[in-house]
Amino acid sequence: MANLNVAVVSVDRKVWSGEAKSIVAKTPEGEIGILPGHEPVLSLLVNGVVRVETIDGSKISIAVHGGFFSVDSNEVKVLAEIAELGTEIDTNRAQTALTRAQGVDSPEALAAIHRAETRLKAAAAATATGLHS
Repeated sequence: MANLNVAVVSVDRKVWSGEAKSIVAKTPEGEIGILPGHEPVLSLLVNGVVRVETIDGSKISIAVHGGFFSVDSNEVKVLAEIAELGTEIDTNRAQTALTRAQGVDSPEALAAIHRAETRLKAAAAATATGLHS
């Protein structure tokens, strides 16, 4: 069975790349799961956790904040505005940002809340299952 070749990059760095059994990402239409042989896809990404299952069964969680997602011939590219491995996230800093933003009523504060919540979800997923980058 073929594998997926996955690359997750943000504007400033390559976050993760490798072979995978599957990947799940959040689009404006909802979550999309990709397995080898999937038809071509091009979609926007919304704030969410991208979940990758590697060929050895390891699970990777990546906080993604906007960008694009493409699939073609078992090549999956996640081009994110901001992306962080769940294992890299400072949960204290994310919780502080969430608490600070919750006290403000503005579009910027709402965006900050969504970013902090996504970061905390990715970090929790990495911690709960002992995920490694």
